[in-house]
Amino acid sequence: MYDINHHNVRNEVVKNINIVEEDTIKEAIDKVYDSVLLIDAYTISGGTSLGSGFIYKKDNKYGYILTNYHVVKDSNNINVITSNNDEYQALLLGYDEQLDLAILSIDVDLVPKVAILNSEGNLNIGDTVFTVGSPEGFEYQGTVTKGIISGLNRELKMNINDEEYIMNVIQTDAAINPGNSGGPLVNINGEVIGINSLKLVENEIEGMGFAIPIEEVLLYTDRLEQGKEIVRPYLGIDLINNMTGVKVTNVRYNAQIRDLKKDDIIISIDDVNIKDIVHFRYLLYKHEIGDKIKINYIRDLKEYTTYITLS
Repeated sequence: MYDINHHNVRNEVVKNINIVEEDTIKEAIDKVYDSVLLIDAYTISGGTSLGSGFIYKKDNKYGYILTNYHVVKDSNNINVITSNNDEYQALLLGYDEQLDLAILSIDVDLVPKVAILNSEGNLNIGDTVFTVGSPEGFEYQGTVTKGIISGLNRELKMNINDEEYIMNVIQTDAAINPGNSGGPLVNINGEVIGINSLKLVENEIEGMGFAIPIEEVLLYTDRLEQGKEIVRPYLGIDLINNMTGVKVTNVRYNAQIRDLKKDDIIISIDDVNIKDIVHFRYLLYKHEIGDKIKINYIRDLKEYTTYITLS
């Protein structure tokens, strides 16, 4: 026999259940959301490039926007669109292709919000992170995706003008799609920890996104804001890969390293072992003109050390 009273008791129990959302990141999202902009760049060839960016500072005159260089590359007109759908024209102040960074500006009176930056670098694998951006452009503007830090200090190779470079990046499984480029990677406190720049796109691989650490970005913002070129050190030597480092094949007449000779094998810079030419270039370009570096090399099966002030 069907028990009506029992049925009613079960319904009453179900109705009294309270579902509490303890995992919300709404407060963190609110801290950064309105600082994120959709970037609509019109290229010289007549096309358009869509991406994301965020306002990272302001002064008495301007608000300053960080994005990826590839979002605004070869553009002659750049518009930025706020979370309230207000649209303004932005000025390109400076850029660096190797870093994949560009800085734009708008009038300070147009700034809706400034993002909070975390430049301490106190990150851990497994930390909750999220992104805000515009995957696929206007239709999905302001999309938030959540994940974790999957890896730190990943050395990702990229090719620029037929030369390979290494970028030190944060790996995340938060979804990053076309249009997210230039947007912020944010921690659970609502602080920007990186700029979404690349996605590893292979059919058999999913959930691998990459961001440039914000503390590295801030090393260059002052110069880029002023439109200055990022000048990198010149050594004047030709190299090939070697099993234990990189081998010198030629020392040019204007070389900055006089101690090195043809067939020397450079094994480390500042006691960091060199993996290959790309890694050598990465370690070198972390320094600025005027820095003094230590180079260890092997000649005739003996190890030597030299120091050079970069120029």
